Amino acid sequence: MNETRLGAMEARFAQLIWDHAPIPSGQLVKLCQAELNWKKSTTYTMLQRLCRRGLFQNVDSVVTPLMTREEFQALQSRQFVDETFQGSLPAFLTAFTTRKKLTDQEVAALQRLIDENRG
Repeated sequence: MNETRLGAMEARFAQLIWDHAPIPSGQLVKLCQAELNWKKSTTYTMLQRLCRRGLFQNVDSVVTPLMTREEFQALQSRQFVDETFQGSLPAFLTAFTTRKKLTDQEVAALQRLIDENRG
């Protein structure tokens, strides 16, 4: 996936697909009409754009994700840390906790992640 940033409407569209996948493209058109007030052409234009970017595929008129929502969010997060904090997760966490202290539950969850991923 070359581009992990989604515009507001791209993100809403992607959420609809993830929430309903696999979804026939005709049903997706109807869903976008109801939820986003889009015309058929708008839905297909957006679908083609996100398919070209490697997020979804439309095979035999059935739209499916090529990655899960969580995988995509992980890519976005990694790109943000790489671009903004030169890839340093500790620098990101330092910046994140400067204005808001972590709760005991958050600290415990982070400690579990550290313990599980220590290698």
